[in-house]
Amino acid sequence: MNEHVRSVVLGTGSVLPKRVMRNQDFAGIVETSDEWIRQRTGIAARHIAGEGETTVSLAEEAARRALAAAGLEPSDIDLIVLATATPDNTFPASAVQVQSRLGITHGFAFDVQAVCSGFVYALTTADLYVRSGMARRALVIGAETFSRLLDWEDRTTCVLFGDGAGAVVIEAREEPDGAARRGIIVSRLRSDGSHAEKLYVDGGPSTTGTVGHLRMQGREVFKHAVGMITDVIEASFEAAGVGPDDIDWFVPHQANRRIIDASAKKLGIAPEKVVVTVDQHGNTSAASIPLALDTAVRDGRITKGDLVLLEAMGGGFTWGACLIRW
Repeated sequence: MNEHVRSVVLGTGSVLPKRVMRNQDFAGIVETSDEWIRQRTGIAARHIAGEGETTVSLAEEAARRALAAAGLEPSDIDLIVLATATPDNTFPASAVQVQSRLGITHGFAFDVQAVCSGFVYALTTADLYVRSGMARRALVIGAETFSRLLDWEDRTTCVLFGDGAGAVVIEAREEPDGAARRGIIVSRLRSDGSHAEKLYVDGGPSTTGTVGHLRMQGREVFKHAVGMITDVIEASFEAAGVGPDDIDWFVPHQANRRIIDASAKKLGIAPEKVVVTVDQHGNTSAASIPLALDTAVRDGRITKGDLVLLEAMGGGFTWGACLIRW
């Protein structure tokens, strides 16, 4: 790979389903309360996909908005990597369905499945293809309809998740040496399958022949989350030669406000640098980071030249971090 080539972010986009479900809307569905949910998770609302809203339809709209922000046409894209645990079909991949909807008939497209870490995995994968020269411009999408995996009688999980999609466009660019070089600087990915039973879906084509429902041991996930998150972030800092004070914006996976706050505190990242959308979006799995990114770009927080840190942890367990000079 050419050491001077970096994958530079050209634009972001996101979309949320029309229906908003607030904490008080769970009254009569499960035994819970707005206070109980807020205190334990920081979540106040989430968006739930309705009729005609699917992972692919949300992904398409997020992609179109990212392309518009980048000033590009679909024909300018030669790679789509879509992170999702809730595809429209077992196959074909949701990515090729988005490719078709965008009218792209060249290049290649595929899905990545790493649950809540999916977007970091997808971005890292696309970065490698772009820097190797196999693709010039890529759409990286995180899209989920997690509401369709939920057991609506399980109050420990159904209040946590929401639906949505976010996307970024990256392009291979020759960037001169120096600290101001734009683009993806470093990524670090990890997984440990011995924790699978702590967060999983109890169904699948090869086992039950059904979609199944999400199952989670919440306390176990929380117990491991902060340590795993700080592990990959500290590895990224070391590889890039930077520290927490150098970070302009921290965009974590939006799973739980307590995990976000505890991770930032352990890493020494100031609270005012943390982008938080979990209160309004809930946990949107692979969509959560690109949704939060697009929110912070469009409201003017993240601007050109900022050093942005992404991190996520998901079922598997999978976890990862990515440093980007915007």
